[in-house]
Amino acid sequence: MAYTALFAVLLAVCAWIAVPAPVPFTLQTFAVFCAMGMLGGKRGTACALLYIFLGMAGIPVFSGFAGGVGVLFGATGGYIVGFIFLGLTYWLITGCFGYSAAVTAAAMILGLLVCYAFGTVWFMAVYARASGPIGLGTALGWCVIPFIIPDAVKLALALALTKRLKKYIGV
Repeated sequence: MAYTALFAVLLAVCAWIAVPAPVPFTLQTFAVFCAMGMLGGKRGTACALLYIFLGMAGIPVFSGFAGGVGVLFGATGGYIVGFIFLGLTYWLITGCFGYSAAVTAAAMILGLLVCYAFGTVWFMAVYARASGPIGLGTALGWCVIPFIIPDAVKLALALALTKRLKKYIGV
């Protein structure tokens, strides 16, 4: 339980770190990947749930020091909720095929794709309700394509870090 809580706090801290770029991004997905790699699918998913529950309670754990249910029901809230589905995908794949480096990497990649899919559908629904319908290509261009390379770098860093740290931490 302590590791799950610790990684939920790490996720909150990483949400507050914004990397300036043409399209700024946070380190949330890096923390989610680290949680999955270090804790496994079950406890990593519990970490994502705890993070979301803390945010729903109004604690400012989301990016921009935001908190509350309104953040989750906003246009990009689906990507945060998508962390749960990322974790469940990771848990399913590693549960079936083990924890080799290739399986772990594939599970993280597929989990990220599931998170992208869930978040994009959510974004399209919220955006359509507020401003009118939006095409899938436009939504992907705004919400996914600019983040593919940063997320790939974060995934690779998390894989390297968890591979080295896991042998030193009795998780």
